[in-house]
Amino acid sequence: MKPLKKFEKGMDLTAKTFAGLEGVLASELESLGAVSVETGKRVVYFRGEKDLLYKVNYLCRTALRILKPVGVFTVRNEKELYDKVKRIDWPALFDVRKKFVVSASVFHSSLTHSHYVALKTKDAIADLFREKTGKRPFVSKENPQIYIDVHISQDKCTISLDSSGESLHKRGYRIAADKAPLNEVLAAGMIRLSGWKKEGDFIDPMCGSGTLPIEAAMEAMQIPAGYYRKHFAFEDWKDFEPDLWENVKQDAAGQITEYDYPIIASDKSYKAFGMARMNLRNAGLHKDVVLLNKPFEKVNPESGKGILMFNPPYGIRLEDRDLIELYRHIGDVLKTKFQGYEAWIITGNPEVAKFIGLKPSRKIVLYNGAIESRLIQFELYAGSRRKRKNRDE
Repeated sequence: MKPLKKFEKGMDLTAKTFAGLEGVLASELESLGAVSVETGKRVVYFRGEKDLLYKVNYLCRTALRILKPVGVFTVRNEKELYDKVKRIDWPALFDVRKKFVVSASVFHSSLTHSHYVALKTKDAIADLFREKTGKRPFVSKENPQIYIDVHISQDKCTISLDSSGESLHKRGYRIAADKAPLNEVLAAGMIRLSGWKKEGDFIDPMCGSGTLPIEAAMEAMQIPAGYYRKHFAFEDWKDFEPDLWENVKQDAAGQITEYDYPIIASDKSYKAFGMARMNLRNAGLHKDVVLLNKPFEKVNPESGKGILMFNPPYGIRLEDRDLIELYRHIGDVLKTKFQGYEAWIITGNPEVAKFIGLKPSRKIVLYNGAIESRLIQFELYAGSRRKRKNRDE
């Protein structure tokens, strides 16, 4: 964590995200009023007051978790870890009746086992409560109320309260999903990375359970990322301010608006169509997103401008002829039906994407789960690229 300047107000906070989304998350945080914003590997460090902590949990689309460090110190062995964790005034942070859970990550440290680090942290917290209150809080992985994060790197230990609880990608709108659905935070990050100006169609012709079009609708209509969630972990902290939290939600509700262009979701699979329909209805967006049960080539552009964004199957083996033909077909449809649009495709198999037969304008490395992927942009000019360039000049 970066050194702090003396005049900076507020508290240290850390936002976790996926690799490749650090920049867009930093921009989101700054737009919400965060100061001293600095990116790291899969994290963004920043400072802010308590209302900002609530805001970023509720509004940030590309954050996975928001952590509030409560202790930073050096540890070289298990006794040092236990003793220093025990010095933190845990009873001032949460009530003994709250169930808590500890997660730990360890890198390049003399303490090598994350499970053991979590166990020693739990012991120190529980022992401190017993000494101060005569009672021990329950440790539970099932429906905990207090989430504690331990991060040790090169013997530097950061203990944080996780203000989010469940990962922020769990928006609350998805009630149906097929195998390995696109993560909501990744989908929101893809939309931000595309630079979508919210002028024209947004089309996902292979929508699966509907994550991309739902995230696009929420972005376009300024529906908060956490709008459908029922709870955040900071609501169980001792210093929680219900009135401040209510003000944050009311202010955000006042920003929700309409979107005048079509958002189109389609899938040739009736099963995927059914799941997308369930999720759209659960989100109350079934009247705002046009949902179709059609193959890609039957999806028609409406406004004549906008973007397509989708996550086609990509397989593992390049020798799969069906896969190659699929990507050739994607290229043919893009060239013949969507001139004037931008297409953004995420794939975990960049080699098969070459069969689209279009020159990429941009490639961005992202991770879809553990799979290194590419978000690829194709600009679908009306006429030749040379003619378009001459007109722009």
